[in-house]
Amino acid sequence: MAEIVSTIVVALSVCLSSPVVAQPKANKLLGAKRSASNQTPQSHGFYSNGCVAGAQQLAQTGPTWQAMRLSRNRNWGHPDMIAYLKRVSAKVAKLSDWKGLYIGDISQPRGGPMTSGHASHQLGLDADIWMYPPKRLNLSRNERESLSSISVRSKNQRSVSNNWRASHMEVMKIAASDPAVDRIFVTAPAKIWMCNRAKGNKDWLQKIRPFWGHHYHFHVRLKCPKGSSNCKTQTPTVSQLSKGGTGCDETLNWWVTDALKPAKPTGKKPVKRRHPRDFTMADLPQQCSGVLTSR
Repeated sequence: MAEIVSTIVVALSVCLSSPVVAQPKANKLLGAKRSASNQTPQSHGFYSNGCVAGAQQLAQTGPTWQAMRLSRNRNWGHPDMIAYLKRVSAKVAKLSDWKGLYIGDISQPRGGPMTSGHASHQLGLDADIWMYPPKRLNLSRNERESLSSISVRSKNQRSVSNNWRASHMEVMKIAASDPAVDRIFVTAPAKIWMCNRAKGNKDWLQKIRPFWGHHYHFHVRLKCPKGSSNCKTQTPTVSQLSKGGTGCDETLNWWVTDALKPAKPTGKKPVKRRHPRDFTMADLPQQCSGVLTSR
């Protein structure tokens, strides 16, 4: 009996002293996939916690667009997103003085947390559109790596910069007016400018949401597609956030006034939140394991 007890004690001491084996991070596993899963197109989970099955790749160059930063391999999205970018870029080329759109990050081939950058863009339903009006649509691969977008926000973050043009509003109006769009994130000074100068029907402004950053690009987020029953649309809705209006009210000025003031010390330690880059597959919807292992 003493020998059995001794054996158990030794075994327990070994287990307790052995380091816990860390689980592989989801962004490394999903980020290593170079192509989409061979599955029916579906978005699983939430924009910052999920994946996309059966994604499509946006062609590197089209009649009214070019995909940028090709080395990242992030020109993949749910088929609804790819179709959206094609039709919106065509409208932009037809209805504005832009030749089309420079498209930044959409998603990885199978979505999920990215190896760098974004917390969202995991469902193939987010896309960054550059603020840089395309001068031509025949950029080489090297040019797409070296060319930078432009900032439309002033250094003090309170107004738009000299790079901002009325055509930026035209392009965002076209982008927001598409019924597939849930919301568009952009720097607050840009929305303030548009609220003050938009004419006619301003309903589209409800979808334009102020958010930090987003001055080199605007971020389009689509609604959950039909057939993606595991997809979670963002709440509150844009209608709830704006109380049914356009969002051109006193709350918008907070972004360029009180929000820019130094935070007062509270004595409390800030709550540390896990970034999606630290997620393991167990943190994602269970369907994402199938997306990962699918051929």
